[in-house]
Amino acid sequence: MTKPTIQPVILSGGSGTRLWPLSRPQQPKQFLGLGADTSLLQQTVARVTGDAFAAPIVIANDDHRFLVAEQLRSAGVKGASVVLEPLGRNTAPAVAVAAMVAQGAAAGIAPKGGDDPLVLLLPSDHIVKNPQAFVEAVMVAAQAANDGKIVTFGITPDRPHTGYGYIKRGAALAAINGGFAVDRFVEKPDQATAEGYLAEGGYDWNAGIFLFRASDMLAEIGQFAPDMLTAVTRAVGSGHGDLDFFRLDAGAFAASPAGAIDTVVMEKTHRAAVVPVDMGWTDAGSWSTLWEVGDDDAEGNVSTGPVNLHDVSGSYVYSDGVPVGVAGVTDMVIVATEDGILVLPRDRTEDVRAVAKLVEEGAAEAPFSHATVHRPWGSYKTLKLGDGFQVKQIVVRPGGQLSLQYHNQRAEHWIVVAGTARVLKGEEEFDLSANESTFIPVGVQHRLENQGDTPLHLIEVQSGDYVGEDDIVRLEDVYGRA
Repeated sequence: MTKPTIQPVILSGGSGTRLWPLSRPQQPKQFLGLGADTSLLQQTVARVTGDAFAAPIVIANDDHRFLVAEQLRSAGVKGASVVLEPLGRNTAPAVAVAAMVAQGAAAGIAPKGGDDPLVLLLPSDHIVKNPQAFVEAVMVAAQAANDGKIVTFGITPDRPHTGYGYIKRGAALAAINGGFAVDRFVEKPDQATAEGYLAEGGYDWNAGIFLFRASDMLAEIGQFAPDMLTAVTRAVGSGHGDLDFFRLDAGAFAASPAGAIDTVVMEKTHRAAVVPVDMGWTDAGSWSTLWEVGDDDAEGNVSTGPVNLHDVSGSYVYSDGVPVGVAGVTDMVIVATEDGILVLPRDRTEDVRAVAKLVEEGAAEAPFSHATVHRPWGSYKTLKLGDGFQVKQIVVRPGGQLSLQYHNQRAEHWIVVAGTARVLKGEEEFDLSANESTFIPVGVQHRLENQGDTPLHLIEVQSGDYVGEDDIVRLEDVYGRA
């Protein structure tokens, strides 16, 4: 077996709303499949699984730490490390973190690809239809990175897209077939300029994927942004382990200037190189983009879920389970989830953020969280919420355990639907099987655990003066939340 030499680092800190109502800050698009069986994060990890790659490092938002851990676990990923950003500072500080952690600067995370590995930096929310072409491009880029280059991957354009930045290729790299120096980076062009790029040739879309020697990237950040390098060095050096995660020091990281790696380093360095690749790529940045790359029918429609179309053309229609019927429309986006519906013309999908803001102003937490809320032990879904009561469907994964807790204002009634629940109630400990139940009075300490091999499903009926999530007093918690 070839010894791993490339360290994948996956950036998973995004929390945007351009794919609302499906993508929301508490469960953004990288954790969604968008019609596929696995999430975008899991697909990203799968692309860098093989003898040439070390186990991945994921840099994530603190709020998403358990989502990341669960998706890595369910994908069967072994040996991954998860680094938590206390706040977003854009991509350049994250790149510095990636290089330092890959070198072994984070306590408890040993270097997996050598003391000074090649680092492959990947956003977690891309779609790649030809992963083999991607891996082949990485092998070409590795030759250039071993020669001191900081390599970006240029996507071969198939249309004059105005939503992406472009890279102008320079001279071919000596002895590296398929690699080029970067002539310049170009901001998102207007339509006429984009058409000119395609006619001229030698321009590629900037995918925001990079491969570099860790020490080379740190040297460039130190040259062009020394204050950033100093702050990140302190944030990593003063960070600490927390369960299976590594937390950057919050104060030190907050002191780092924010900045994108393109403007901080790539537009200034003499090391920049590009490897063009045609790998069926998209950044899944909008509903119209998903229509462009989706498998369409004879009328140019892309649909997912229980969708029924009559006299419809050029449209994107998505349902996460509720039956949807559409008739007599053209060039539309229609997205239906259990707790949100979006309808707008396909050429106005950039207005989704404005729509989500309006919903935010009029509907409390609706744009921020789904009806199904994920927790480190599993998930829950609110079935009914009324005055003085709430009914939830709770799923506890095998081995999952809720915290030892009590409530000051509500009582709970648990009814097991499937699986076996181990219940601690006051001084009692007992098991409940399907169709069995128990009552937890106000103020009584309790804990729920699934010691079985299959998911535990139960219905929880809460009753009391207040049934909000903040009426939880945690006494012990295996996930570090007490």
